[in-house]
Amino acid sequence: MNDQQNIDIYQEVFNTIKDYNKGIVDTHIKKLKDLDAFLLPTQSFFILTNTINNTYEFISKNFEQTLGLSIDKMMSEGVPYWFDHHHPKDLEIWLNILNELMSFTMAEIPVEDRKKLSYTWNLRIKNAKGVYVNLHKHQTPIAFDESGKPIVGISHNTITSENVELPIIASIKMLNDNDEYETLFYKNYSQSLLTDGLSNREKDVLRLLALNHTSKEIGEKLFISPHTVDGHRRKIIKKTGLNSTGEIIQYCKSQQLF
Repeated sequence: MNDQQNIDIYQEVFNTIKDYNKGIVDTHIKKLKDLDAFLLPTQSFFILTNTINNTYEFISKNFEQTLGLSIDKMMSEGVPYWFDHHHPKDLEIWLNILNELMSFTMAEIPVEDRKKLSYTWNLRIKNAKGVYVNLHKHQTPIAFDESGKPIVGISHNTITSENVELPIIASIKMLNDNDEYETLFYKNYSQSLLTDGLSNREKDVLRLLALNHTSKEIGEKLFISPHTVDGHRRKIIKKTGLNSTGEIIQYCKSQQLF
């Protein structure tokens, strides 16, 4: 698949006719610029993506610190420049992920809930040294077209490791009334993992266990009883074949699944 075909697929996923209210986007850009002025060099950076014209309207300075790539080229050349730095194998998978995430959003999630969503996925990016590093992206939609399709989003991107091929996993989570994420969509696009058989609820419980929350605290966050949480813990152990939730958490951390 050549570069233009990749860009055509990307445009098709986000195809929209109507413009969006740019006021809210300008506000987010201003806030990000204010924040960026105080950020120290880290392994994380922000990107604000406009899918209507395939441009990036804001990129935090840590983009250059972590990857060594050019913010000016990202801003002026847009998606083609960024696609050139994706691992070829991962790019095709990512375009499939993008299509599935948008299809699920439009078919399964009410319009009024879409502003609460967080999309996550990981892939490999080539830095200025020619080394592929693993990038984990958490993207929040901030503007929508008239059909409710996300068209502008802010992503928080973190570099975790290099020269390692990790399973590519995508998810959609939504904030509940307690401001806790609940998994709506989760799919592993790579090799089989011990956690593949877990339900979305079990994955949420496992993630909160990894954050050292008690069964009572998890129950409160997810609006379920501590007894139900303990039931999920037992099912998680049974499904994975490991000896304890502690072993499962260590496995998930080693695979960078959280």
